[in-house]
Amino acid sequence: MHEMNSDWVLSFQSHNQDFAIRQFCAAARMNDQQQQQQHYSQNSISELYTYTSTPDHSASSQEEQEFVDSFFNIDSYDKDPLDHQVNLDNEEFGGFTSMILNEYSYENLSLLTDEEPRYTVLEACSSSDDLTGAETISHDHVEAEVDQGLQLVHLLLACAEAVGCRDTRLSDSLLTQIWPAVTPFGDSLQRVSYCFALGLQSRLMLLQHRNNAGATLIQDQLAASSRAEKREAYHWLHQITPYMAFGFMAANDAICKASRGKECLHIIDLGMLHIFQWQSIIRTLTAQPDSPPPRLVRITGILEDTHDFMELELGLKSLMDEVAATSSGSIRLEFQVIKEPVSASLFTREKLDVREGEALIVNSVMQLHKYVKESRGSLKTILQAIKKLGPALVTVVEQDANHNGPFFLGRFLESLHYYSAIFDSLEASLPRDSTTRIKIEKCHYAEEIRNIVAYEGSNRIERHERVDQWRKQLGRAGFQVVGLKCMSQARMMLSVYGSDGYTLANEKGCLLLGWKGRPIMFASAWEVHNVASS
Repeated sequence: MHEMNSDWVLSFQSHNQDFAIRQFCAAARMNDQQQQQQHYSQNSISELYTYTSTPDHSASSQEEQEFVDSFFNIDSYDKDPLDHQVNLDNEEFGGFTSMILNEYSYENLSLLTDEEPRYTVLEACSSSDDLTGAETISHDHVEAEVDQGLQLVHLLLACAEAVGCRDTRLSDSLLTQIWPAVTPFGDSLQRVSYCFALGLQSRLMLLQHRNNAGATLIQDQLAASSRAEKREAYHWLHQITPYMAFGFMAANDAICKASRGKECLHIIDLGMLHIFQWQSIIRTLTAQPDSPPPRLVRITGILEDTHDFMELELGLKSLMDEVAATSSGSIRLEFQVIKEPVSASLFTREKLDVREGEALIVNSVMQLHKYVKESRGSLKTILQAIKKLGPALVTVVEQDANHNGPFFLGRFLESLHYYSAIFDSLEASLPRDSTTRIKIEKCHYAEEIRNIVAYEGSNRIERHERVDQWRKQLGRAGFQVVGLKCMSQARMMLSVYGSDGYTLANEKGCLLLGWKGRPIMFASAWEVHNVASS
């Protein structure tokens, strides 16, 4: 475990050091943008780039301030500009945890029981004069926390720049300053910063052992969460937030519409790990009042990680028993699991047992991004192989984020924005001392963040891209969008989660889910492009 100070202090040697960090980060972003422009003009990829960053004293300090503010002033996405009242109950500025943790690890869950309750100044006031004084104190308190948050984000950006330059000495020095300010038990900024600090530390470890056999051992050690913990975190994520349910609901609605009038429905599920989606679709098919369900529903799951097979097999057996008991014979359900990595060679009618007359659906919920490589050849060949099968529909649900840029610092900035919004949404749904929230963040999102930040090449699989980029990829492969028409169902689904921070939009036939205006997920459906009908 990394060495950390027991006191909660952000140490800066001087005001000039703070200024230098600001300029250092600004210059890093400008260099990153320039290199990206050169990259796209030359059509080349450069991983783990190195360059010398010179402070740009012409950079606007106001622009830098606004840039950093966006990380923790997330309410600005969807806030009335006339509303300037400070909400002391807002977890975003709810205060740093009152207990200083000596060991910043996810395993010390017992420490949560000792955390003191947050103190709300307004509750202690008994007169208007006291109220005025309390508002002044609370305003100063908020400003102090904002300053601490600014310093933390500046340190993260400076450390990411140093890591990108492979300056291990400076990176270690900056991480030493970051650790006392981050914790998995604090507010959303502290928690998400903790995950990114872990990612930066992991990247440093891999860089330092890049050319010896220790790198493989380090990668194994970094995968800290067990398979059981990951499954549990996924289960809670599905229950507590709408992110997974949104994708399942939108994809299932499109699948049900495409299967109308068909005797047999055959769904090929890429990367099948859970049965949540298929529990829902069986109920939806049997509940359609205007159309009888298919007599036979076949689901072929592609399972790359065979370690999860036994758990999946138990879930599938349970679902088949449920269908047999509740459908009164109106639907016959068949499952087959193919334990083979997803590749273009897998998508043949023989391997997948595709039969004549059935409505063939290819379903991908947060799976296709794993096959986006630097050359983009892998995803292209997979999509072309899927097209040759002649599917009636292809459903694609993905993270709506740009985490696959060619340069490390750009990915770091984009992912920090993205996961800050997600951690803020978790804080709105679960209390700060919730062990469920800690499990979700540790075993699910922290793992994603570490993969984006620490890894390169084939080891980096969390290659999320924006919805516009997916439109281009699918369009080039010969698919055209099928507009989703389930906005009302999506609104009803979101109402169940009891938070007004989630936002919905329908853009060019794709359904988008966000948090306070920040895009998080998109759902879409595609069919083979018919040139003649166009």
